Amino acid sequence: MSEHDKYLDKTLTFIMAGGHGTRLHPLTEERAKPAVVFGGIYRLIDFTLSNCYHSGLRRLIVLTQYRSRSLHRHILNGWSFFNTRPDEYIDINPPQFRASDSWYLGTADAIYQNLFTIQDENPDYVLVLAGDHIYKMNYGTFLKFHIEKNADISVCCVEFDSDKATDFGVLHIDSDHRVIDFVEKPKNPPPIPGKPDKSLVSMGIYVFSTNKLQTVLKTDNKNDDKHDFGKNVIPDMIRKKMRVFAYPFVDENHKDKPYWRDVGDIDAYYQANMELVEVDPLFNLYDKDWPVMTWHLPSPPAKTVFADETGPHIRVGKALDSLLSPGCIISGGIVKRSVISPFVKVNSFCTIDDSIIMHGCNIGRNAKIKKTIIDKNARIPDGYKIGYDLEEDRKKFVVSDGGVVVVPKNWHL
Repeated sequence: MSEHDKYLDKTLTFIMAGGHGTRLHPLTEERAKPAVVFGGIYRLIDFTLSNCYHSGLRRLIVLTQYRSRSLHRHILNGWSFFNTRPDEYIDINPPQFRASDSWYLGTADAIYQNLFTIQDENPDYVLVLAGDHIYKMNYGTFLKFHIEKNADISVCCVEFDSDKATDFGVLHIDSDHRVIDFVEKPKNPPPIPGKPDKSLVSMGIYVFSTNKLQTVLKTDNKNDDKHDFGKNVIPDMIRKKMRVFAYPFVDENHKDKPYWRDVGDIDAYYQANMELVEVDPLFNLYDKDWPVMTWHLPSPPAKTVFADETGPHIRVGKALDSLLSPGCIISGGIVKRSVISPFVKVNSFCTIDDSIIMHGCNIGRNAKIKKTIIDKNARIPDGYKIGYDLEEDRKKFVVSDGGVVVVPKNWHL
């Protein structure tokens, strides 16, 4: 066994998948945020799970809490291949009420309530990941950095322009990448040494040495705070002069700029999807060396029908600069710059522009849809318009600050 395999085998991975995702409502009205569909066929959690698979991590625990039914089903259907050997698994852990009589109260509390699992598995290292971010990363190199630094905790960070880092947790580091301070949403983010206009933003990805993790979690549990790693635990570790290090994100997406998206609200989610329809998308879904894996129902190929461009009533099934998922039928309608999920039916003479249409929706004849997210199994009536009169749309639907209309799951007149 190589040294690389040894420290991977000595690592237990927790994936945080229990948050409300309130800023993504109504998409999270009936599902956990990590179960939200992205790019037509994926769930948000697929990106983190794919990273784990490609990194060689095989002991995974997904911590769930709210509206978790579809997330549980997706993991059981699509990710059971982690269970092919006795020493590998993907478990789903809702709150166990063993260390507490409450639900998970924060990221640190979620791990604290699973200390019994850590003690049973006895890993040397504990990796903590978010289940709702979009990126490609080899966690093995992160673990190697942590070991080489003899760190108590290492925090994965990505470079941001300092003026855009104010909405995140920002780390102040020295020349050896040791963390001097951790500041939440600072007005003046501390710069990276030697890069005065850049700051290091925490990605919410941590690796702990297990013995230190147990100590800091037991201390944190005694405090009257929100039990969050970024807001509470890490700043306390820094104050106590523990060995806290920042790991610069190494992107496996292999583009000019590192790609990491926290799609925390409707506008960020919409924008990340729309980036996929670009001629040269920022995020590469077509990389054979690092495929993003998922599960969906067995489906026929996508289909466009009708090419009748003659006569007074031109009927053309056409999709331009769009993602078409298996099982969808573009039947005499025109789709532009949009993401179409499986088993969507786009009927004749309708137009869809700059929109995201989720699984099983039916878009009626002569309907016009623009800059809209339509959730699963919605039925849009013939001749209906969405996205053209936002004041009218607000009477029926959620409209984001950026003017994106969101039609909820199963909606119909």
